[in-house]
Amino acid sequence: MGVLRSTQSMEAEVEEMRAALLHHGAGAWRSGGAAKRAAGAEEGAAPEARTVCVTGGISFVGLAVVDRLLRHGYTVRLALETQEDLDKLQEMEIFGENGRDGVWTVMANVMDPESLNRAFNGCVGVFHTSSLVDPGGISGYTKHMAILEARAAEQVVEACVRTESVRKCVFTSSLLACVWRQSYPHHRRFPTIIDENCWSDESFCRDNKLWFALGKTMAEKAAWRAARGRDLKLVTICPALVTGPGFRRRNSTPSIAYLKGAHAMLAEGLLATADVERVAEAHVRVYEAMSGGGGGTAGGRYICYDHVVRRGEEFAELQRQLGLQSGGALARRGGDGDGDARFALCNGKLARLVSSRRRCTYDVYYPASYD
Repeated sequence: MGVLRSTQSMEAEVEEMRAALLHHGAGAWRSGGAAKRAAGAEEGAAPEARTVCVTGGISFVGLAVVDRLLRHGYTVRLALETQEDLDKLQEMEIFGENGRDGVWTVMANVMDPESLNRAFNGCVGVFHTSSLVDPGGISGYTKHMAILEARAAEQVVEACVRTESVRKCVFTSSLLACVWRQSYPHHRRFPTIIDENCWSDESFCRDNKLWFALGKTMAEKAAWRAARGRDLKLVTICPALVTGPGFRRRNSTPSIAYLKGAHAMLAEGLLATADVERVAEAHVRVYEAMSGGGGGTAGGRYICYDHVVRRGEEFAELQRQLGLQSGGALARRGGDGDGDARFALCNGKLARLVSSRRRCTYDVYYPASYD
């Protein structure tokens, strides 16, 4: 779970990860860790109140979330699953000695409750960004993987509940857990709004072998069931296809799995992307808005995207970036506008939360960044 076993050499992958981090200014981690933690102390929070754990922290999204947490003054416990993950992290040389820059590493298997309890103990919050990927490095996400992902989600939330120090959990889901539904009438005058109240139909996903969407839907529902009635505040982030510098190599496996059924999403106005930096920022903003004491405003689900793919040319570029064959005429089904789309995505809930806490431009559409 959460382990990327690329067929490419570890050296090339590490270099790509380092380059992506430096592109976003993460090179400041080594020298700026103490300053970030000091900034947190100035806000009046005790050091232990700003210690959080991130699962899947070596992944594309996970590492970006760690970056944002450090920038916001948190101390991060990075839960790694294998020695290979630890070796990659050490080769990047971005943290220095364990704990020196506000980041501690710990080995934890999302299927092992005891290791999760050890990883979470002493943390007030958990960011579960880990997910199952195809170890072959291609889009071989299967029905079995979907079942395992749901089981892991339940284990993580149960571990949060059992760990006395943990009060909040931010769970990384997917927009795919919202968009796949049975056919709607074609005669509607206005597009049907797809927002946080919408869930993908599991039967539809099974019938159409949309295993990645099924896994994300089952996992998020399992997390909500495990948290219901418990002493844990849970929110879920549902990002669109995550892109950004390095995504072609570092996020190609889940990206390819995400794009199964993409022609239909394009035609219906449901194919969207989200820059990894904005996804990470959304995680931290929502977490900070979950504060207790009656002042917490965040709750439930949050759809996160910053660009809707409406043109066949954009879709073809996505396919090219990931080394996929172009769909030809199928790629043009979305047309050059949104006039024929039967659905309209809405991320207004996240936009309102972020803008209410700090000036932000989440409600502005940005040009897609695939490089």
